[in-house]
Amino acid sequence: MNSCSYPNPDLPKAELEVLSAECDNNPQQISPIDEPGFIENICQQSLIGKKLPNALYVHIWAIAKLDPILRLHYERFSQIIATGMDGANIIKFHTTEPKISYLFYPDFDTNPHPTLRASVQIDLQNSCGTGVSPVISYRDYSNAENPPILHRKETFVTPDYPQYVEFEQLTRQEEKLGLLDRTSVIGTRKGWLQCLENEGVEIQGHRVVRYMNKGVQEQESNPNSQLPIPKIERHRAAIVRSDFSRPVRLALEANLFNDNTTFFDYGCGHGGDVTRLTERGYTSSGWDPYYFPNNSHNIADIVNIGYVINVIEFIDERREALQTAWELTSQVLLVSAQVLIDDEKQGQIAYGDGVITRHNTFQKYYEQEELKIYIDQTIGVDSIPIALGIYFVFRDENQAQNFRASRCRSRLSTPRVCTEVKHFEDYKDLLAPLMAFFTERGRLPVSGELASEAEIKFEFGKISRAFEVILQATDREEWDEITEKRRSDLLLYLALGKISDRPKFRDLAPAVKHDIKAFFGNYNLACQISDLILFSLGDLSIIAKCCEESAIGHKRANSLYIHVSALSQLDYRLRIYEGCASRTIGRMDGATLIKFHTNKPKISYLFYPYFDTEPHPVLYTSMHIDLRDLHVTYRDYEDFEDPPVWHRKETVITPDYPGYHKFAKLSQQEENRGLFDDWNAIKTLKGWQRCLEEHCAEIRNDHLYWRKDADPYRVKLVRSAIRARKKK
Repeated sequence: MNSCSYPNPDLPKAELEVLSAECDNNPQQISPIDEPGFIENICQQSLIGKKLPNALYVHIWAIAKLDPILRLHYERFSQIIATGMDGANIIKFHTTEPKISYLFYPDFDTNPHPTLRASVQIDLQNSCGTGVSPVISYRDYSNAENPPILHRKETFVTPDYPQYVEFEQLTRQEEKLGLLDRTSVIGTRKGWLQCLENEGVEIQGHRVVRYMNKGVQEQESNPNSQLPIPKIERHRAAIVRSDFSRPVRLALEANLFNDNTTFFDYGCGHGGDVTRLTERGYTSSGWDPYYFPNNSHNIADIVNIGYVINVIEFIDERREALQTAWELTSQVLLVSAQVLIDDEKQGQIAYGDGVITRHNTFQKYYEQEELKIYIDQTIGVDSIPIALGIYFVFRDENQAQNFRASRCRSRLSTPRVCTEVKHFEDYKDLLAPLMAFFTERGRLPVSGELASEAEIKFEFGKISRAFEVILQATDREEWDEITEKRRSDLLLYLALGKISDRPKFRDLAPAVKHDIKAFFGNYNLACQISDLILFSLGDLSIIAKCCEESAIGHKRANSLYIHVSALSQLDYRLRIYEGCASRTIGRMDGATLIKFHTNKPKISYLFYPYFDTEPHPVLYTSMHIDLRDLHVTYRDYEDFEDPPVWHRKETVITPDYPGYHKFAKLSQQEENRGLFDDWNAIKTLKGWQRCLEEHCAEIRNDHLYWRKDADPYRVKLVRSAIRARKKK
C-alpha cells in the first residue's frame, strides 16, 4: 500500500500525562473521557476538523492543535498500535462510541477529491479497565469499484496548512455551482463523477473547468446546422437548499415578517422556504407546476416568485406568472431572477431570449436595470432593488415609501445622561420614551405620536418642557447632531425619490410628513433642496472635494474607501451619490467596502469575506457600477493566484466598530517595522508575503512577531533599520 508520510505531531507529553494519570493509576475506575457524551461534547466544540453527526475528522497535521482532551484520547489509541500507521493521514473520532479510525488517503495533497485506500478501526467498547483486548479491524479499499472520496479538504486541516488556500478555493467554486448539495450521492467516486458529468464540468488540478458538449461544438463549427431543440425540463432548475433562499432571507432581515404574516411561494420547487418558515411559526404554503401541482394558489401577505421568471421559455407565460403572483399578493411581492454579470455562456444553446442549459432547463439572463423595467412594466409598479437580481414590490404605496425612508435612516444612539439632575432622576422612566422618539425622528412628537403623551403632559404640561428637563441632564449638542443627521437622512430619501417617480405628499407615511414639516416647513421646499443637491453631484469636483474632506475612510489618489457599516456616517452628499447606484441596481449582497471614484462617475462594491477575522483579508469579488449608464461589471478573484489584499483595516471603519483598536494597534506595529514603505509592492497577496519575509515578520492573532526561522544577519539589518526610523 502506498503511503504518504507526515511528521508525527508534537504532542505535549507532560500535559497529557496529567490528564491520563487517573486511568493509569486506577485501571478499574472509568476515566471522565469514557463517560457517555464527554468526547461527543468536546468534538462538537472543536474549532478544528470536519464535523458530522457522529464523528469528527481531523488531518494528522492538525492533531497537535486540538483540545488537550482530544489529544489525550488520540494518544490512548495510538499507543495500542505503535507501528504500521505512518500512512494514515485522516483521524476519525467516533463521538458516540469509544472508537477511533485511521484513514489512509495517500494522494490527499495532490488529488482534489482523494479516494480512501484503507482504514484501521480501534474499538475500546469492552476493554477499558476490564483487561479485555481492544478490537482492531482493517478494511482494504484499494480494489474497490466505488470507494469513498473526500470533499472540502480545507475543513480537515488548519489555515497554516501549505495547500489550505488552494483547497478552500476549490470548495468555493464547487459550492457556487451546487456540486456539493447532493451529499447522499457524491460521497463515492462513481456518484461524484456522475454529478460532474450532469453539470458539464470536470476538475483539473484544484479548479473546476466547464467543458462544451458535443452538440454545442457541432453548432459552433457549423453555424448552419439545424440542431433539434430539446424538451425544456423546468423542474430540473429547482435547487435543494440547506437554508432560506436569498430573497426570503433578505425579506426576513428587512423585518417584513411579523407574528401574523402569511406567506405563499409561487413556483416553490422543493418547498424549502415554505418548510422553514412554517417551522418558525408562519402560515406558509406553496405551489409548483412539477413538485406540488395539486396545491392551490393562496392569497398571502408576502408572495415569493423566486428565480421563476428566468426559467420560463415562453414570453407570454413568463408575463402571466409574474402577474398571477402579483394578484396573490396582499402586501409585498418578492421577485428574483438571474442577472447577467459576465459573458460566460460555454456549452449553452441560444434559444429565444435566453439559453438552454445542459440539463435542458431554460435560463433567461437579465441585465439588472432590464429586470427592474420588466417588473415595473409588467405589473405597473415601482419595484425596489434590494440586491443583484432581487426586488421587493409593495402593494401599498404608503408602505413602500415608509420602507424606502427606513433604508435611508442612520443608526444613532440616544445621548447618555452626563449630569445628575434631581428633576430628571425623578422622572427618567417616564422620559425614556421621549428620548427614544427624538433619537429616532430628530424632533419632538406631534399629538398622537407618543404613547405616553398624556402622562408626560400631566407631569410637565407640555412635551417641550419635558424635553428641557432632558437637556439639563444630557449634552444639547448631541441632540442637535441627531436633528441634523435626521434632516440629512430625509434629504437622501427625497433625492433618491427623484430618480424614479417621487411620491405625492399624500402617499408618504404620517411620520415622514411630520418630519418634512419640522425640518423644511413644506414638501415643495424640501424637494427643491434635495433636487439641487442631486443635480450638483453631476459635478465630479464636488464628489472629489467631499471625499478629500471626509473624516471617515481610506483616501487614495482618485478614490475613497469606506466600510459599508460607516456609510451612514458619511457626508449626506456622498450618501446620495452612492444611493444613485444602490437605489437603482441594488448593493452587492455581502459587500464589505464601498469605493467612491473621484475621477469618474463610478461606485464599486468590494467583498472581503474574512475582513473581521483576517489581519489582511483577500479580495474575493468586486462589482462596479458606471453611473452614466448604470452598466454593471463584475469580477471574481477566487481563482487568482495573487489576489489583492487589504491593509490598515481601521482606516475604513469608525472607532465604535468591533475590533477597531486591535486593528489600529497591528497597523501601528507594521508601520513601525516599515512594512508599508513600498505600498505598490504589497498590494497583492504574494507581494505582502514577500514583504513579511524580507522584514523577518509574521502575524499571529493580530500581533506582529519576529520569525523564528529568520536569518540572524537579516534580523540584525531589519532591527538597524527600525532604530534609524525611530531617530527620524
